[in-house]
Amino acid sequence: MSRGGIGGRQRVRTAKGRTAASTRWLERQLNDPYVRKARAEGYRSRAAYKLVELDQKFGLLKGAKRIVDLGIAPGGWSQVARKVVPGAAIVGIDLLPTDPIDGVTIFQMDFMDERAPEMLSDALGGPADLVMSDMAANTVGHAQTDHLRTMALVEAGAYFAVDVLEPGGTYVAKVFAGGTDHELLAMLKRNFATVKHAKPPASRKDSSEWYVIAQGFKGRRED
Repeated sequence: MSRGGIGGRQRVRTAKGRTAASTRWLERQLNDPYVRKARAEGYRSRAAYKLVELDQKFGLLKGAKRIVDLGIAPGGWSQVARKVVPGAAIVGIDLLPTDPIDGVTIFQMDFMDERAPEMLSDALGGPADLVMSDMAANTVGHAQTDHLRTMALVEAGAYFAVDVLEPGGTYVAKVFAGGTDHELLAMLKRNFATVKHAKPPASRKDSSEWYVIAQGFKGRRED
């Protein structure tokens, strides 16, 4: 399928039925150091290192006892959480199927389903220390629509976090270029001590994704 390229870079041979776009994707995967590292260390996706790097910078997982993973599939973020805080209770949800992870409760359903928040809360067994979300809406190819659909998930995740977090807790979520919209940003600033945006090194440079990190939940309040 591949052959060595200049400087050790792997090149993908053309194949019948493979589009140019899929060839470029395969070549990028073969040459991505995070993909190779994930395989070597047993993580299900390179996305695991986004959480690793965000945790190194912001201490997201330190002392966490209860964690919610929104958009858990394929499971890399929960794998990291299990490794860093092995005693934590972790509950995840995704519309896509996710192979079991030891010690993690997984629901295969849409987070926007009205039953989902209560099911997650019940399974967690108490207030969360961390709500982490790598959710993104399925794209339709229209940039503005795709952005709005994903931001709706970020907003739903934020209101869920406000409902389930322990005082001092953290909400981290994937957003896209332009960051969090003004209304949601204001809501987060009312409810958390600090709100920052970051792009971890594992996030590809050509990707528009960023992450919003809201830390120091102030406690439940009327919003």
